Amino acid sequence: MIYRSPYPDVQIPEMPLTPFVLRKAQELATKPALIDGPTGRTLTYGQLAGAIRLVASSLHKRGFGKGDVFAIYSPNLPEYAIAFHAVASLGGIVTTANPLYTAAELAHQLKDANAKYLLTIPLFLENAKEAAAEAGIEEIFVFGEAEGATPFASLLQGDGVVPEVEINPREDVVALPYSSGTTGLPKGVMLTHYNLVSNICQTEGIEVIRDTDVLVGVLPFYHIYGMMVILNASLYHGATVVTMPRFDLEMFLELIQKYKISRMHLVPPILLALAKHPMVDKYDLSSVRMIISGAAPLGEELATAVRERLGCLVKQGYGMTETSPVTHVNPDDPDKIKVASVGPLVPNTEARIVDPATGQDLGPNERGELWVRGPQVMKGYLNRPDATTQTIDSEGWLHTGDVAYVDEDGYFYVVDRVKELIKYKGYQVAPAELEAVLLSHPAVADAAVIPVPDEEAGEIPKAFIVKKADVTAEEIMAYVAKHVAPYKKVREVEFVESIPKSPSGKILRRVLVEQERMKREQ
Repeated sequence: MIYRSPYPDVQIPEMPLTPFVLRKAQELATKPALIDGPTGRTLTYGQLAGAIRLVASSLHKRGFGKGDVFAIYSPNLPEYAIAFHAVASLGGIVTTANPLYTAAELAHQLKDANAKYLLTIPLFLENAKEAAAEAGIEEIFVFGEAEGATPFASLLQGDGVVPEVEINPREDVVALPYSSGTTGLPKGVMLTHYNLVSNICQTEGIEVIRDTDVLVGVLPFYHIYGMMVILNASLYHGATVVTMPRFDLEMFLELIQKYKISRMHLVPPILLALAKHPMVDKYDLSSVRMIISGAAPLGEELATAVRERLGCLVKQGYGMTETSPVTHVNPDDPDKIKVASVGPLVPNTEARIVDPATGQDLGPNERGELWVRGPQVMKGYLNRPDATTQTIDSEGWLHTGDVAYVDEDGYFYVVDRVKELIKYKGYQVAPAELEAVLLSHPAVADAAVIPVPDEEAGEIPKAFIVKKADVTAEEIMAYVAKHVAPYKKVREVEFVESIPKSPSGKILRRVLVEQERMKREQ
């Protein structure tokens, strides 16, 4: 059974991303587009459009052109948008890297994406240089100034002459974020101009962003949620985005009060702080009308607690990096929000609920794997036709790996995952990656990693270790912490006699998950 969006299809223009997003730049030339939260530094729409042109002309003069890849390894800053759209307007591809990455993790992405240039901040330059040397990066740019890197500001000295570039919106990739997808190590997700333009059009009538709205850019722009739902959708609507380089509760609350933030796209751990932290009472948060939660499931009790404490609406949406990202979202209408649900399908989108064991379609209120199809579905994984065909079938259905059901009103509920990724504060952590690190420890004979529930983070990685020499849990956790980004750290360790495996040698993580669940219920 195919479920369709309750909304009529929308028209999607076949045009490049940047002119589409900047459609209001001239009309709103003097209005703030982006404000740096900590310093108050402001970029108006006119300055943003002008700076994009100048940087694009400078990159063009350096020989950067259509199909070339530009990597951004930076926290959220107003200039992120300049770099992103300067590259996009030349027909280039932006690959966005997690600022928490180690040099090795960054090098993997730079090599895989075949990046030409890398943009970072002085604080990350050491990692950036190490990764760039390994990946053969031609030039490193830096926001501000630092030895051994070209100041990004020098790109603003361009003449503003940008070549006419022939862009095929349906075929040409513009963004290359990395996602573990349904399994394994991070892969480059090829998103075309048409994918991203589609998703803004699809959410336009449901996510009612006004040009008077002020949003907070607290979720990272390297991640599809921050990149599209906050940054690009807000610019398209002519709203103002106040950027935060990292989450700090006190600064977050100060910025809401100071800039009268009206809409917030958040993740459940931030909602937990809004619901429970005593500091919240010290600030005037009355400007907030709407909170949209995504990236991980939000419990109904938590949503209700936030709504009652702040006196604003709270709703959920759902998406994936592979779907640009939104496939489902609750409407803004308070009478139509179902808090426990991720909402109905957005326009131009279809879904199926499929029994993973039999491949049969399921009806309302039956749980199965969620499959989606629509113009926002990625072109595929970079250099990974095998992984692409495992995820998108011959009829264009993307198999999400998430277990969901749909009610009689066409609202979807995501309840579990077929896939085994761990969602730590909305970040994806691949068990296989951590297992590989653990197995490189001389005292570890065998290892498996599973998610265990955690109130603050949603899920944390727990390792099961078979020892071959004396080692403590603390030593194991410290060893992993040295090799991975902070959010990937193993936070619990249990020593066991053996790891359950299938006859083919595949780790049976589900067995461990079940054992862990029973242990915690006792």
